[in-house]
Amino acid sequence: MNQLRKKDRWSIIRNSVLISTILALVAGCSSTNASVPLEEKGQNSSQIEKVDINAWKMDYWNEQRRGSNFMNSTSLTDNYQAAKEQRIEFIRLAPDKWGKDRDHLFNDKPDTKPNEDFLIGSSDRYEGIVEEDFARLLADLDAAEAKGMKVMLTVLSLPGDRWRQFNGAKNDDRIWQERDYHSQSALFWKDLATRLKNHPAIIGYNLINEPHPETATGFNDFWTQDYTAWYNKVENTAADLNVLYDAIIKGIRMVDTTTPIILDSGLYATPWAFNYLKPIDDPNVLYAFHMYEPYELTSQNKNKGFTYSYPGTVKVGNDEKEMKFNRQALKQFVEPVAKWATEHHVPANRIIASEFGTNRMVKGADQYMTDLISIFNEQGWHWSYYAFREDTWDGMDYEFGSEKLGYEYWDARDKGETFIPETSDNPIWNAIKKGLGN
Repeated sequence: MNQLRKKDRWSIIRNSVLISTILALVAGCSSTNASVPLEEKGQNSSQIEKVDINAWKMDYWNEQRRGSNFMNSTSLTDNYQAAKEQRIEFIRLAPDKWGKDRDHLFNDKPDTKPNEDFLIGSSDRYEGIVEEDFARLLADLDAAEAKGMKVMLTVLSLPGDRWRQFNGAKNDDRIWQERDYHSQSALFWKDLATRLKNHPAIIGYNLINEPHPETATGFNDFWTQDYTAWYNKVENTAADLNVLYDAIIKGIRMVDTTTPIILDSGLYATPWAFNYLKPIDDPNVLYAFHMYEPYELTSQNKNKGFTYSYPGTVKVGNDEKEMKFNRQALKQFVEPVAKWATEHHVPANRIIASEFGTNRMVKGADQYMTDLISIFNEQGWHWSYYAFREDTWDGMDYEFGSEKLGYEYWDARDKGETFIPETSDNPIWNAIKKGLGN
């Protein structure tokens, strides 16, 4: 694969199914797995050898990777080039917002398409991928490849699990109550993998962003509730995240045996939910968590006020227990991930901190990001901070530093344009750039 010129490789990938058929006929056998495209080696038919030309996708993760998240209102392909220039190696892309009206996303207007979900049609009932939506996604992925950027694809909604922000600010827990939604989700991902398995920009399927079966079954606070006792009650039911993952992975692997699959832990991808996550008997699976803790600190904003700073003492959990947070406390918070990986013999390069961040205006935000990045690097985990040039919300667009935004930003946003500050020389962005190797 690495010996092929990029142009030749893309040609092979685009025509992989045809190549598989031709080579199988030449070799005098039938192709048994359409998800393993073939590459011809040697000069005569007797030397033709089956080679998985997508094996590089898992190899990509063998060394530590540093990325960012795109969760914008629409496809912003220029951001791929800008990310590349900042030495961001991969993008975690969630395209769900692309299916909603701009007025709903930016101006809090009613959702004119409340029962429509990007790609899946409707989370009420999956009946096939929406072709218009897929065409937009494919064009975006083609643009990423043209810029030399790799993409981990995720979704915010699944059948029976509409994203909270598109569901009247309420959790949609149907998927954790009815197994039929597991089957629909497996079919959706099978259909998507059939179409994307050979795309050269794709380096992973992240099956669902921040799953939360706990919320459907009375578990809401890992600070005060017992995870083991809770899981004993839901194991092997629709509320078992492992059961959902098993169904989706089986669906994907029917058509794509190679592309890496990334699994978020439960309760919005908290490190603590690794307590019940079961490792998958598949060499091409990685495991992910998110880190916004303590949430009472990182989620502060102008409406809530800025009570806490980092490092410092923060009230956490339902009992509002005061805890001191510094680098050591953050390291202890993600220790369940490290412990789980050790117990299950999962190497560090199969773990991803796929989202982390804090409101940029929190005092000490630069030190918070510095400490987390240093912890992830110390562990040897991949990471992707949230977020690069987020267009629907400026709270974690770190190029702006800790300053309030001026008229120019809001004017550009109203026009649907991306506003880029004249300078991004500020402590929090500098901390991230240092982590990226700039």
